[in-house]
Amino acid sequence: MKRLWSVLTVIALAAATTACSESGGGGGSSTPGVTDTDILIGTHMPLTGPAAAGYSKIAPASKAYFDYVNANGGVHGRKITYKIMDDTYNPATTQQVVRELVLQDKVFAVLNGLGTPTHTGVLDFLKTNRVPDLFVASGSRSWNQPDKYPGTFGFNVDYTVEGKILATHVKETQAGKKVCFLGQDDDFGQDSLAGIEKVLGPVAAKQSYVTSNPNVGPQMGALKQAGCQVVMLATVPGFTALSIGTAAKIGFKPQFVVSQVGADLGTLTKSLGAAAPLTEGLISANYLPLATDTANPWIQLFTKVNTQYNAGAELDNNAVYGMSVAYLFVQSLQAAGKDLTRDGLIAAVEKGGFQGPGLVPVRFAKGDHSGYAGEQLSKVEGGKQIYFGTPFTTDDDAGAVTAYTTAPVAPPQNGIPAAS
Repeated sequence: MKRLWSVLTVIALAAATTACSESGGGGGSSTPGVTDTDILIGTHMPLTGPAAAGYSKIAPASKAYFDYVNANGGVHGRKITYKIMDDTYNPATTQQVVRELVLQDKVFAVLNGLGTPTHTGVLDFLKTNRVPDLFVASGSRSWNQPDKYPGTFGFNVDYTVEGKILATHVKETQAGKKVCFLGQDDDFGQDSLAGIEKVLGPVAAKQSYVTSNPNVGPQMGALKQAGCQVVMLATVPGFTALSIGTAAKIGFKPQFVVSQVGADLGTLTKSLGAAAPLTEGLISANYLPLATDTANPWIQLFTKVNTQYNAGAELDNNAVYGMSVAYLFVQSLQAAGKDLTRDGLIAAVEKGGFQGPGLVPVRFAKGDHSGYAGEQLSKVEGGKQIYFGTPFTTDDDAGAVTAYTTAPVAPPQNGIPAAS
């Protein structure tokens, strides 16, 4: 009988230990995905499929920066392992791979999951499992719901904020012209259009597309028929290229003004091939240093990391984005401290105050989980994407679009954020 009680006691203790380890409480090995020497995180990315152009470069660039940090001692003595899962930009696949990351791999956090339609479907699952959901690769306003989704934080500029900034430029430089819109048939397109119309009022004509149908001929034809002189695009890179190329084929030559998420010139050039000169004059905006600005100290740092740890990949704006995400995540880990917990990480991000490569600040606070606060306008001139003017910030409501004049900070000498 004593032996039976002894066995039952051992079983009970083992069950209690398992429950504790899966609860996310405590530090070190009692937190999922965290040991004394390692931190396991994961992501879902379109490595293949309709959004792979350009976007497939993001996560490998983040991993390259983590490898650089790991080679220099890691964060509080822990090395970061980044598991990248291909979801093909298919929401059903996203749910499968995120469940695998959380339930099988037991990742500490999900970092920079990409896509509005894809990531929307895993918000409730990540919340239920209390998994930090950091720096989503999309500007949907859905990520900024701290009361409903306390563990989710954005990274990209809110699409409505971006729409307001781009529309303000159009209002100032294209006065009296017929402005039209083509956007993705989800929150990406809807939020962008909302920002545009806050500034310009109703657009003259609007069209939408779905990523499963790579034909925008009817949409471009309708915009041409409507007499559009300026076409604002809320498109992923493949559909930006399709829109520009299709318009040229039908003799339609509006001024294109494009969301940052679909405007990386290197990606567009590759997609358009011989038709790449059609990008000349394209207007967009961004909130990170451009890969071609070789005098920028952040680009110098990222070039060094890219050369050493990213298997010879080209440093384009997608790679800059991926490394910027990774830098912010390392800042967050440093701020969370050595006794790493999920709640501690979320609290550290909400405390905010992070400075990095961004041209404008990130907004993080207890009541604000949105990402970057604004953008600077860019234009393609002579086959190169360059900034002009100053960065601007605004809100996603009726606030004014205002210039932001504080200079960006330089990176630390060793390229790794210090513990706070």
